[in-house]
Amino acid sequence: MNFFITGTDTGCGKTAVTSALLLALRGRGHRAAGMKPIAAGTEDNGRNEDVEVLLAASTPDMPPGSVNPCLLKAPTAPHIAAAREGRSIEWATLDTAYRDLAARADIVLVEGVGGWQIPLSPALHLSDLPKRWNLPVLMVVGVRLGALNHALLTAESIQHSGCILAGWIANVVDPTYVYATETIEALEQRVAAPCLARLGWQDVAPMTRLAAGLTDAATALEDYRHPIA
Repeated sequence: MNFFITGTDTGCGKTAVTSALLLALRGRGHRAAGMKPIAAGTEDNGRNEDVEVLLAASTPDMPPGSVNPCLLKAPTAPHIAAAREGRSIEWATLDTAYRDLAARADIVLVEGVGGWQIPLSPALHLSDLPKRWNLPVLMVVGVRLGALNHALLTAESIQHSGCILAGWIANVVDPTYVYATETIEALEQRVAAPCLARLGWQDVAPMTRLAAGLTDAATALEDYRHPIA
């Protein structure tokens, strides 16, 4: 089973969580591939940091062009970055890359860009992608001030879109936020999907340490049965 990983906002830790989950799954014997269908923002070397992290965490022989079939230069919303380059985001390109990874890996974790409702074009949103590929959704909640509203709105939007929210991961992103425990507990009471992991403030923790904190989440992904045929 493959999954789509979204977040409550930019900077909530989607890439770190996705990469750590990949390592945890590989440690359990799976061929695991990370995918960033659309990435916006390149460094001086023309590469995107999130894509490089996903490549490093994936089983080594995954093609970079399939891991990230659409790379845009400007660090902004994809439809704005694409317009600046005179480009459009094409389903055919994304579909081909996803099928390639799905044929090579046991599990593909498809990471979104920004939040759930980011526009891709005048007519399309990122939320159209997991629906098109029939992917259950994992939500990464960046635990900080405002997390309750962002998480509840995102969970509601996922469900209204026709996608299945399979679970969520709490990721503390503000070390000064003293109400993290209460915030997570409030979400556990209000979000219908299970909380698969609670990750405390990590700063620059090694990815292997993050992976160790996601062992139960990896097991949940292995055992998950998608209700949509």
